[in-house]
Amino acid sequence: MYYALDAIRRRPGRSALTSLGIGLAVGLVVLLLAISAGIQTSATELASSSGVDLIAASANTTITTGSVPPIPHAHTLATSIPAADPNVAVASPWLVSELVFGNASLWAAANASEVPSGWSPTGADAVGWIPSDNTGIQVPTIYNGTGFTYPGDPHYANGTYTGPFTHEIVLDQGLAAVLGVTVGGLVWVNSYQATGALGAWYAAATPFRVVGISGPFWLIPSALLSFLYLSELQSVVGGGTPSTDYASLVLIHLTDPTTAANDQVILETAFPSLTIITLSEILGEVQQVVNIYRTFGVLIGAIGLVVAALFATTVLLMSVDDRSREIALLRAVGYSRAGVGSLIAQEGLVLSFLGFAIGLPIAYVGAYALNRFLLDLVGGLPVGFSFVSFDASVLLSGIALVLAIGLLASALPAARAMSLPVAEELRAP
Repeated sequence: MYYALDAIRRRPGRSALTSLGIGLAVGLVVLLLAISAGIQTSATELASSSGVDLIAASANTTITTGSVPPIPHAHTLATSIPAADPNVAVASPWLVSELVFGNASLWAAANASEVPSGWSPTGADAVGWIPSDNTGIQVPTIYNGTGFTYPGDPHYANGTYTGPFTHEIVLDQGLAAVLGVTVGGLVWVNSYQATGALGAWYAAATPFRVVGISGPFWLIPSALLSFLYLSELQSVVGGGTPSTDYASLVLIHLTDPTTAANDQVILETAFPSLTIITLSEILGEVQQVVNIYRTFGVLIGAIGLVVAALFATTVLLMSVDDRSREIALLRAVGYSRAGVGSLIAQEGLVLSFLGFAIGLPIAYVGAYALNRFLLDLVGGLPVGFSFVSFDASVLLSGIALVLAIGLLASALPAARAMSLPVAEELRAP
C-alpha cells in the first residue's frame, strides 16, 4: 500500500484527475441507484400504510389502463361487497372527476361585469365518497374545519336521490390557496370551463360551503384537490339518479390482509363485472417501472464507468512506463511477478477509492437537490416521501463499482509491469 500511495503522491495532478473522473462516473451511478431505491421504497411504504388491500375497477381494467370506465351501482357496492366476503371490513366507492371552481371575488366581479384581465375559474380534481365508508383507509388530514357533517350520504337517501343536499366541500391546501378561501367560505362548482360570459357560468354552477382544509393526498397526486359527498359530485357531473349511480373505483380494506389473493378470487367470482387488483399487483407494476428506469440508468452509468476505467487504465500504463526502472529493481531484489502486479493493482484500487470518496458526496448533494426539486414539482405527495434513498444496497453497489474499476483498470498495466525485461531496464541509461 505504501508503494501505491507514494506513486500517487509523486504525481498529484494526474492522480487527482484520475480520481475525479472515477468519482464522477461512480457518483452518477450511485445517484441513479439512489433514485430508483427511493421511489420503490416510498411507494412500498405508502401502499403498505394506506389501508387499501384491494381495488375494484370495471371489468377488463388493468393497472396501466389510461382511462377507468365507470362502475355502476356504486352505493350498493359499499354493502354488497362486504356481504359477499366476510373478510372485507370496508368497501369505499370513489368517483374521481375534474371540476371547475370559482370563488366569491370572481362571482362579485362577474355580477358587476368588471372581471379583471386574467381572472377565470380554476380547474381541479375532485373525489366523491361516502365519509363513513373510509374506516381503516388512509385519507387526507384535515388541518382546519370540522369536515363533513354527516357520516353517510344524505342526498343519496337509500337510492332515491331525494334527500337534502349538504353542499359541503373539503379543499386541499393548494386549491384553497389558489381560490383564496377559508373554512366557511363559498366556492362555485361546475363540470365545464367557462367559455362565454361568467355570469352564465355562475348561474349554472352549484355553490358549496368549505367545511375543511386538508393536506395533500398521495393516492391522487394532484396539487389541487377537493372532496365531496359521492351523490353530490354525481349530481354535478351529470349523474345522481338511481340509473347513473356510478363510481371510478372501490377501495377495499380487509380485516386480514394476508389473504388478499383469496379475497380477490372470491370477489371476482361474486362480481364478474369488476376487476379486483391486489396491493402486490400494484407494487409489482411499480417495480416494473422502477426496473425500466434502473435499466436505463445502468446503461447511462455503464458508459461513464467504461470511460472512467479506460482513463484509469491509461494513467496506470503511464505510471508503469515512468517507473519501469523501479519495477525492474524490485524484481531484481526478489519481488515476484505476482508481487509486482499486486502493487499496480493496489494503486488502481487506491485511485478508485479516492474517486469513491469524491463521488459519494457529489451523488448525495445531487440527490438532495434533485429530491427537493421533484418534491416541489410534484404536488399531492405526503410528508416524508422521498425520491431518493441511500440505503445499504446503494452504498454496497458503489463500493462494488470502485472495486471493479480498480481491478479492471489495473489488469493491463499490471500485466505490462510483470512482463518488463529486468536486465534491459537495468542497463538502460
